[in-house]
Amino acid sequence: MISVKELKNPHVVRRDLLASLVVFLVALPLCVGVAVASGVPAELGLVTGIVGGIVVGLLPGSRLQVSGPAAGLTVLVYEAVTEFGLATLGPIVLAAGLLQVVMGFARFGRWFRAISVSVVQGMLAGIGLVIVLGQLYAMADTEQPDTALAKLAGLPGLAVEIITDSEAMTAFGLGAGTVAVLLIWPRLPARVRMVPAPLAAVGLATAVAALAGLRPMVADVNGLLHAIDLPGAAEFGNLASVAVIGTVLAFALIASAESLFSAAAIDRMHDGPRTDYDKELVAQGVGNTICGALGALPMTAVIVRSAANVQAGATTALSRVAHGVWLLLFAALLPAAIGIIPLASLAGILVHAGCKLVPWKEFGPLWREHRGEAVLLAVTALAIVVTNLFEGVVLGLLLAVVKSAWETSHVQLSTRELTGGRVVVTLTGNATFLRLPRILEQLEKLPQDQPIELDLTGLRHLDHACRVALENWARRHNNAEIEPVTIRR
Repeated sequence: MISVKELKNPHVVRRDLLASLVVFLVALPLCVGVAVASGVPAELGLVTGIVGGIVVGLLPGSRLQVSGPAAGLTVLVYEAVTEFGLATLGPIVLAAGLLQVVMGFARFGRWFRAISVSVVQGMLAGIGLVIVLGQLYAMADTEQPDTALAKLAGLPGLAVEIITDSEAMTAFGLGAGTVAVLLIWPRLPARVRMVPAPLAAVGLATAVAALAGLRPMVADVNGLLHAIDLPGAAEFGNLASVAVIGTVLAFALIASAESLFSAAAIDRMHDGPRTDYDKELVAQGVGNTICGALGALPMTAVIVRSAANVQAGATTALSRVAHGVWLLLFAALLPAAIGIIPLASLAGILVHAGCKLVPWKEFGPLWREHRGEAVLLAVTALAIVVTNLFEGVVLGLLLAVVKSAWETSHVQLSTRELTGGRVVVTLTGNATFLRLPRILEQLEKLPQDQPIELDLTGLRHLDHACRVALENWARRHNNAEIEPVTIRR
């Protein structure tokens, strides 16, 4: 929220308005690029950016993080549009937004902090890999296969097409040049870096295409009002489908997780008020509800725009609201400017964004220090590439639960022989069915011709499966002429 006292301070207003211009210049190419990669009109990405700035910016939650269309949802949106049609996207986003609002009022926001970081990193890595695989084809202005595995298998053929087809080579050159500018830009002098890298990369690619007389594929632009298509009753009727309900859940959960993890990251970048996770979840839900009513893309809080906002010196929510106003003015007054940007350049922006979602540098140290977490990350990412986003994330969450259960079910078995030949076997820790094979394997190695006492008093937890199995072992282990195994609880 923006307080009247802050608005009366000219220094704060001037600083935040300057920061909003930086965020606007970062957001503009990303809004358009995410929309095109999602298979929807480019203007719908601007609609989501406008709602994320003006509406969510005015709501309580996080003061400095910026919301809009995100690369992290590109794969899910593309799959939804392909399977259910563009007209059904609005009801899906609206329903997901309402679910987020309910979760926020039910105080579920803080529980998203309990999701395994490795699963979230794996989810983002998987999304990044799928984005890169798809946008490599878009960089060459060529049609991409339907599945991620087919895209991977088609890369040799894509390389041949780029080499042999002059139009594909030209488009790919513009896309590759865009990526090169994004990589080089942070190393340039600070005076040059005042222009945001995405805007500079797209601007240079557009200028090169125009000056060289190239004719790459560009976005089809019809204006903001023409792109907005309010969903009707028939489209809302599709929400009764089980497949659509699954997509709604995926939108709500993934958008919420990405937004709240972004909030946690942004909170570490400034000394201002911390994020109220439940209020932020409600704000994101309200934004998605409005986006859904307008038939636009879903939104999340976006770490790139949010970091740019903090680094530009913003201290209040005015900057994120003003960036939404600049997007609105641009969409209303200069929509034709979008239609001259090469699609290959926008694809280059998404390839760069997709690569940044993959934690290349963090994986090595994670593997050395927490191998189980590294496996969890890799399995989640690969599952998303092989199956789809929803199934991959569900698998990652299930594996995280199993891993946690396995790690908390530590049990130790020790034996000692007393005078007279009696053997005492002591179990300590947590005896669950996950450790049962190992426990029984050790018990079955004990002698069958000596009295045995099984001491369970040191166990903190003994589940039903273990208790029954231990009782069965005690009844049948010793020879008939030796007294049965006794159990001390």
